[in-house]
Amino acid sequence: MHIQSVLVSLFAVASAHVSMRSPCVRYTPFCETCPELPAGQSLDENINAPIGTHDSIKQPLCKYTTPYGTPAAHWTAGSTVTVDFHPHAAVHGGGHCQFALSYDGGNTFVVIHDELRYCFTGGPSSSNTGSKLEYQIALPSDLPSGDKVVFAWAWNNAIGNREFYMNCADVSIQGKAGGSFSGPQMLVANYGPATPFIPEFNGNYETGIDLYNNRKMITINGSGAYSNSTAAPATGGSGATYSGGAGT
Repeated sequence: MHIQSVLVSLFAVASAHVSMRSPCVRYTPFCETCPELPAGQSLDENINAPIGTHDSIKQPLCKYTTPYGTPAAHWTAGSTVTVDFHPHAAVHGGGHCQFALSYDGGNTFVVIHDELRYCFTGGPSSSNTGSKLEYQIALPSDLPSGDKVVFAWAWNNAIGNREFYMNCADVSIQGKAGGSFSGPQMLVANYGPATPFIPEFNGNYETGIDLYNNRKMITINGSGAYSNSTAAPATGGSGATYSGGAGT
């Protein structure tokens, strides 16, 4: 009976909201290939929940700040990786997703791929059921090498409460030694009253797009340092991948 209760509980959690399944995110109970949990940490059976709303911050960026001791995935710059999400997801009509990397432990994120407007739905939708829960993400060829890179997914939903979702996976990247990469700095919205507000879309999928189009461009390198970039502001569209490097 106890095991059945646990399974019912896990299914209920899996059915609420969304979480990334692969690469294995920090402390998810929904991936069998995760590294060993750090000492003192436990699996998060509410991994699908948002980390904040426009009114309040519930958890830090990434949801958890203590990384796994070893990478959950090993990637190569210039390759294409598969990112997928737990199938029992409530996608709230889609919305804006960003996929980003941090080389400074999760303090600064540079976006490498956008799925704006129709993330999880592929088009306008009032459904809570996702039709697209897997994405192929092209890793820019100029990415710096790093053994402790943080890969993030961030989402602002189209329908429902004004929420901000974010999961992070610890990865290693075999890239360009001494290289650097320029792209948009990840937008954090609806994450406490000090952040930009994106209202409910109400069928208008251009809602909030101006904020994404005006993201600051930054340059990051493998040591974790970043600087403002002189590149033009990014104009992201659905499925936009940023390949602009500033290699040295």
